[in-house]
Amino acid sequence: MNRDELVAAYTAPGRHYHNLAHIEDCLAALARVDNLSAREREILTEAIWWHDVVYDATRPDNEELSAQLAEQHVRADIRHEVARLIRLTRTHHVQAGDRLGAILISIDLSILGADPARYDAYAAAIRQEFIHVPDTDYRAGRARVLGQFAARPVIFPDAAFAARYDRRARDNLARELASLR
Repeated sequence: MNRDELVAAYTAPGRHYHNLAHIEDCLAALARVDNLSAREREILTEAIWWHDVVYDATRPDNEELSAQLAEQHVRADIRHEVARLIRLTRTHHVQAGDRLGAILISIDLSILGADPARYDAYAAAIRQEFIHVPDTDYRAGRARVLGQFAARPVIFPDAAFAARYDRRARDNLARELASLR
């Protein structure tokens, strides 16, 4: 897959949040990260481009399939690290000391700390991606996921992202959780 094919994947019908705008937002967040080597920046850039290339809200294995595609298409010397990072986006859990994992997960979750109007647009887009799920089931599932994030002592494993986004993320999560109940 080349960049045009990646763009085509992200602009496919049914992608209301996990689309090209999400990738562009992630790349913009990466551009604001300091103290990365050229290699680290390349690895993170590839991980961002590939992390949601496969996205079907009815499947539980999107991250694994995306990682497998990255392993087939990313340059040999970085493909395993890129795939490892993509797999982290399934749970958004990072081991202590995993700097690149902490940065990627924080970038992927940064929407949680967006201004309220942007967060609300994100929440509405996620609902559209899960339009096949009955409202009662969606509300329960979404509340469970958001509750897990809200219960974490640290939402953003990268300290700079935590300092910038944690308070607003917790406010957004609390507001959406209240609306789901």
